[in-house]
Amino acid sequence: MANWNIDIAHSGINFSVRHMVFAKVRGRFDTWSGTVRLDDKDLLGSSVDVSIDAASINTANADRDNHLRSPDFLDVEKFPKLGFKSTRIEKAGKGYRVHGELTIHDVKREVVLEAEDLGRGRDPWGNDRAAFSATTSIDRRDFGLQWNKLLETGGVLVGEKIEIEIEVEAVKAAAEQAA
Repeated sequence: MANWNIDIAHSGINFSVRHMVFAKVRGRFDTWSGTVRLDDKDLLGSSVDVSIDAASINTANADRDNHLRSPDFLDVEKFPKLGFKSTRIEKAGKGYRVHGELTIHDVKREVVLEAEDLGRGRDPWGNDRAAFSATTSIDRRDFGLQWNKLLETGGVLVGEKIEIEIEVEAVKAAAEQAA
């Protein structure tokens, strides 16, 4: 079992949500950190722990981002961090299911990430790297994110289902590179 640090420069936590029922808005979190405890012999024994700076939400629209940081949504003054901590990993066809607790607004809910192991390699500087991809969807109301506006034509301004896509490149911790 080895510790791997997530390389944020080569990783991403991205999301999308329906806007006005028919359009889609995409965004990401710019500031976050995490570690992976990787068991190369049996990935089912591995784990992941991630902490996300809620204020780093970025949809490429300052007004919308400020609204998402407000008490209507993430309430970053009161709840500055979001997090994910795995509880177990299981094989699922060619991929994996990573079960864990997602925390938003200090509300913890179990979510399941559909994950893929993309492989390992050594970079030109001698560091061991591993890559993974994962997706899931959540209902934002399950975490207390209730704000919405009804539209004249029917439907709501902001969808309830949030699609999450994660790309992770992790670097084996320096102390473990030599081992």
